[in-house]
Amino acid sequence: MDFEVARARLIEHLSTEIKDKQVLAAMSRIPRERFVPPEEQHLAYEDIPLPIGLDQTISQPFIVALMTEALELTGSEKVLELGTGSGYQVAILAELARLVVTVERLPPLAEAAKRVLDNLGYANIEVHLTEKALGWQAGAPYNAIIVTAGAPRVPATLLAQLAVDGRLVIPVGSRYVQELFKITKHRKKNTVQNLGGCRFVSLIGEDAWEEE
Repeated sequence: MDFEVARARLIEHLSTEIKDKQVLAAMSRIPRERFVPPEEQHLAYEDIPLPIGLDQTISQPFIVALMTEALELTGSEKVLELGTGSGYQVAILAELARLVVTVERLPPLAEAAKRVLDNLGYANIEVHLTEKALGWQAGAPYNAIIVTAGAPRVPATLLAQLAVDGRLVIPVGSRYVQELFKITKHRKKNTVQNLGGCRFVSLIGEDAWEEE
């Protein structure tokens, strides 16, 4: 399979709705096939989510692009990601931001993602295992926070780790279906934008869902 041709076709497909050329350019540089299991590699550039083991998924490329675009990254930001997963979203963020701190609760996924990211040469990514509280307080404040798992509400602990004028992108809803929200933090009143429906695995932790 010619992955470069498939990747170019996917980027062209995404460009009909994603207008941030920097996001599209970053995604065109990243080999998504490296972030999926070998048996799924022939589907790496289909616009669909794929299983990565441990009941987790690598998100649909359109959702990845939409969430990344909503962060409005310019290259100078420190970004926090909750839910390292395969590491694919982290790689895109690393192309567009100064530093990315990512947290994962499942050690095998964190280790596998770090291995791929190291092999691809990224030097501006920190991979951590989650602690009890959501996020990574030690690195706060962050200019942008992205959550790749669905929460029952917008966690106050994450808003507290967000810098003023920072953007938080998070799916909020039930365990089975969510709305994708973009919250911009202001000194007095935050602004909230609904980016549409989505479906993510559950965000587990304090101020989120309990593990089933």
